[in-house]
Amino acid sequence: SPYSPSSRRWRDPIYLDVRVLAATLPDAERIAADGAALNDTERIDRTAVWEAKRTVLEAVWSRGVRDPAFDRYREERGAALDLWGAYCTLAERHGASWPVWPDDARHPSAGGVQRTLRDEPDRVAFWSWLQFLVEEQFVASGSADAVVTDLAVGFSPDGFDAWEWQDHLAAGCRIGAPPDLLGPDGQDWGLPPFVPWKLRRLAYRPFAETLRANLRHSRGLRIDHVMGLLRLLWIPPGMTAADGAYVRWHGSELLDIVALESHRAGAFVIGEDLGTVDAEIQGRLRDRGLLSTRLLWFEDPAPPDWPHQAMAAITTHDLPTVAGVWTGTDLADQKAAGVTIPDNGDEDFRHRLRVAASCDDAAPLDHVVVESYRALAESPCMVVTAALDDLLGAEHRPNVPGTIDEHPNWRIPLPAPIDDLADAPLADRIID
Repeated sequence: SPYSPSSRRWRDPIYLDVRVLAATLPDAERIAADGAALNDTERIDRTAVWEAKRTVLEAVWSRGVRDPAFDRYREERGAALDLWGAYCTLAERHGASWPVWPDDARHPSAGGVQRTLRDEPDRVAFWSWLQFLVEEQFVASGSADAVVTDLAVGFSPDGFDAWEWQDHLAAGCRIGAPPDLLGPDGQDWGLPPFVPWKLRRLAYRPFAETLRANLRHSRGLRIDHVMGLLRLLWIPPGMTAADGAYVRWHGSELLDIVALESHRAGAFVIGEDLGTVDAEIQGRLRDRGLLSTRLLWFEDPAPPDWPHQAMAAITTHDLPTVAGVWTGTDLADQKAAGVTIPDNGDEDFRHRLRVAASCDDAAPLDHVVVESYRALAESPCMVVTAALDDLLGAEHRPNVPGTIDEHPNWRIPLPAPIDDLADAPLADRIID
């Protein structure tokens, strides 16, 4: 899951476009054909995708041709990048979960880490090079003008960030959310929280570094579960989300850091303030200039009455697509996944679409999608977004909260490659 990342500071090299690199290799045509075949599957096979891309990257790296810009990048990122490279090298040898590594590698200060940096400089450099490539492609995409990055509320307990900062985490505790409309049973995200006084003792350096990494070459930042900047629900070992308790940060110091770092980066910030968020917290976020999140699925006022200081959308990755609701596919998916469903099924969502699109149940899907976005475009919100899933008429939501393998979360491809978006008639009409 992208919301249980190994690191919130380093980017996953699986997103690299390796086609240009592959074209320099002797078997370029076969590599291209194998890659195209992976796009034709019903589910995204990330293991196969990464194996294919890594084969190309290893082959290019082994040729020994180096870009001088990479040397400058390594010098600029310094010891932090070296530590990341050492971690990846150790993970190759010992597996992905650092808590089961040998004692001399289980902590960043351990002797095995220093030996890795000293004895395996080529592997450390390889993993550092992948970060360089990702950042190059990110910048080339026009990210500084168009991309809003997404900051997960936490990180995996057995990944890089937890390894580096293990001394400052509440061991055994997890963060989550209490029962609400989005998750009637509550949510246990399985992510470790920082101990507030320990993070404060570090002058919040880990948090500031995380913000800088996500704001680097970006136009804006969306903060998942933005209430977590003021308080987080902790779930003690052996308990459920319904038994958890809120733990508060010291004042609003995390908000202060968000304000400072976003100002330095010249970026706007969107807070995901859905679910159980009281008015006092929303007021503090508003006073700091964060944009609220307003969804057609949840708002009773019509879009023209929504606030200016907000991002408008119909849905999110955790909620149904328009096509999913209108065709009944999303309700069927939820039933198949065994999650708790409201007594009236998806009627609340269907009603909001009927109102937004001024239609009845006989209306064709394309009409409902376009007219719902026409209503959204009438909002005064500073940012208005359209989901890629809706632009392409996708029926399945990317993620069903509260499930792992009960639903193919994060593995459902879009109906068409992103490169074809410009030729998609439905996307054209929504954008217009």
